[in-house]
Amino acid sequence: MPRPGKKRSRATLADKEGPATKFAKSKIQEEEESMMPAAKERNSKPVGSGTGKATKKEACPSVQGSKQAYSHWLMKSEPESRFEKGVDVKFGIEDLKAQPNQTACWDGVRNYQARNFMRDMKVGQEAFFYHSNCKEPGIAGIIKIVKEAYPDHTQFDKKDPHYDSSSTKENPKWSMVDVQFVRMTKRFIPLSELKAQHQAHRASGGPLKDMTLFTRQRLSVQPLTDEEFEFVLSLEEKPS
Repeated sequence: MPRPGKKRSRATLADKEGPATKFAKSKIQEEEESMMPAAKERNSKPVGSGTGKATKKEACPSVQGSKQAYSHWLMKSEPESRFEKGVDVKFGIEDLKAQPNQTACWDGVRNYQARNFMRDMKVGQEAFFYHSNCKEPGIAGIIKIVKEAYPDHTQFDKKDPHYDSSSTKENPKWSMVDVQFVRMTKRFIPLSELKAQHQAHRASGGPLKDMTLFTRQRLSVQPLTDEEFEFVLSLEEKPS
């Protein structure tokens, strides 16, 4: 993710494609990968040690098996400073708002299913900006997709924590999208509240009963059904 102010000081990145670079949070990636079988996601070693030849089945079995069209998303990022290889991976919604045109690249995703979800995204679709790996996780605002998936430049940068030596410019493994700030949610919607709703809906058959945030909680880019998205939006109006 870009950092506020200094924005990673990386004008040489990615053939200078697109707007400000979003430096994706590697700890989230590592956590989500730890929850997935290696054959389905990537091997268990750090970025740069993969084979670079994942099959479609390996890349995203659940998506391939049932290709559901999604139009809403939830995307996680870290709002608090954490350094990796000397780079601060902090990037909260306020950092996005501070970028030129309030737009940034969502790079650094190193999970096949999360990557494939990004490849399914269309311009104009909206996503919740979710603060993760922090004191109080939860939904802070709404963003929209302004550029569809294209090669993630950080996979080619040897100085980047997400460098992948097995990926080539001729056959890049990793993708990113560009996102733009839409608005803050009327109030911060914490994970604890979403979890309580999920648990209640599991018993009642409500909209959040199968929400990916809880069934695949480590995944940093997640799909939402229209029903899930609208229900979460309705929580804005409720007192915290």
